Amino acid sequence: MNKKLKVVEQPCCAPGAPPLRPSIAESLAARFKALSDPARVAIVNRLAGADDVCVCEFRLGLSQPTVSHHLRVLREAGLIEVARKRGTWVHYRLVPEAVEQLAFALGGAPKPEGVLATAERTVAW
Repeated sequence: MNKKLKVVEQPCCAPGAPPLRPSIAESLAARFKALSDPARVAIVNRLAGADDVCVCEFRLGLSQPTVSHHLRVLREAGLIEVARKRGTWVHYRLVPEAVEQLAFALGGAPKPEGVLATAERTVAW
């Protein structure tokens, strides 16, 4: 039997998201690493439900220096920012673009317009 088989160029897997640039993957990994502590996840969860939250409202059963440490880690990862200061109290808020980028990376949200374009322009991302 001499049969000629037709070669069809098809990917072996279903098409997925395009691969991330290494710099973007590193930035995402740093943000996910910042969320590797339950206290920091609790802080982000609390901030997700409000425009901003005073540092005095974080009731985590932790000392004030420990809460400050967790806030610093989240700030350095670009997940939260200072919203305002009132006297000695600091109010924090989530950085919406950072949260959208994490959701997009997990495939849990449709690609928001400009997420990767914003990422290309952002030094930390």
